[in-house]
Amino acid sequence: MSVDTQDMEIVHRVLRRESRLLVELVAAVAPGDTARAKVIAGHFRVYRLGLHNHHEGEDELLWPPLLSRVDLEADIVLRMQAQHERVAATLSRLDAALPAWEATAGADERDTLAAALCEHRAVLLEHLDDEEATLLPLAAKHITRQEWASLGDHLVHNTPKLILLTLFGAVLEEANPAERALVLSGLPAPVRLIWHVIGRPRYARHIRRVRG
Repeated sequence: MSVDTQDMEIVHRVLRRESRLLVELVAAVAPGDTARAKVIAGHFRVYRLGLHNHHEGEDELLWPPLLSRVDLEADIVLRMQAQHERVAATLSRLDAALPAWEATAGADERDTLAAALCEHRAVLLEHLDDEEATLLPLAAKHITRQEWASLGDHLVHNTPKLILLTLFGAVLEEANPAERALVLSGLPAPVRLIWHVIGRPRYARHIRRVRG
């Protein structure tokens, strides 16, 4: 078995970027600007769904086969599971803080949310760094190409199509030209057409609205 895990590293770059930008975007919202708060809150929910489905796919489709095939390295997989739980806990705290800020755009609510986002990012980065250093090499050795592809299938099947286009745009934005060509070449021709005609301009509008 030998699988190319490069696509996950691209996804991780997106998560690093968006978790950083969310801190900056929330902190920059002026007190009382509920229209702007609503835009950023909507973007957070897209990010949150993408991260949730990404981790859920690993929980259901990656950890079990790995645990059945490794011995001494099982502690790596168990550590990934524990890290997922810590990331999920930070998301729960964000879920609790977001509605009040979205409704009022108050300075105190903003600062509470920004602090929760900083905590989330710190926990997330620790996990992503560890996963790339220890788990991905393990997956490359013990996971089949079909099993690896099932992670992407899980995301596609559990994400509304318009949100999926936004997430796909986020991945392409972070990819270099060679990676972008590789990602696009893996799509069926009709899907590539949908991306170019609908997805790409929609993503560009979304990013202009979110980032200003």
